[in-house]
Amino acid sequence: MHFLPSEGGYAVYTSGLPFNDAYRYVDWLLTVPLLLIELILVMQLPEGEAGPKMWKCGVFSGLMVAIGYPGEVGNDAVARWGYCAAALCPFMYVLYELYFGLAEATSKAAPNVAAIIAGARYLTAISWLTYPFVYMVKGVGLNGTIASVLEQCGYSVADIIAKAVFGCMIWRIAHEKTLNMEAGK
Repeated sequence: MHFLPSEGGYAVYTSGLPFNDAYRYVDWLLTVPLLLIELILVMQLPEGEAGPKMWKCGVFSGLMVAIGYPGEVGNDAVARWGYCAAALCPFMYVLYELYFGLAEATSKAAPNVAAIIAGARYLTAISWLTYPFVYMVKGVGLNGTIASVLEQCGYSVADIIAKAVFGCMIWRIAHEKTLNMEAGK
């Protein structure tokens, strides 16, 4: 993008260079484990249970991102399927923990808090299910500009839901817990 002072605006030129997916993957490598840890922390699991869950979810989600990256930046559709399959192993573990591993702790929370925690767990699981489909846009034979636009739009929408909306839900959980503590519940 170049500023054109004589015309009072900007002009956009295509460079012909592909989008640098490393930025997105570095972001995911940091934020995905931290978001899971944040959920576990706000749930206030019993001592001895929170630490191991945070470590497992953090490590497995980091592995998921790291394993997927080579397939994302490569141009081989067959290799992309292999990396996708490999990244789905830690992905499925994290989804299992979100759905089943945190279910008991959710049920022990106050009803107004439990509903929001359940919503955050399900929102994360459902929004994360979009990532493998977006990842495989180029694995099903789509190439060029249309594939890149679909991929970037898909990842952006999924990121907004999985991060921004999730962050608002974490705030609501903490807010409701504070209200409950103030009310002596």
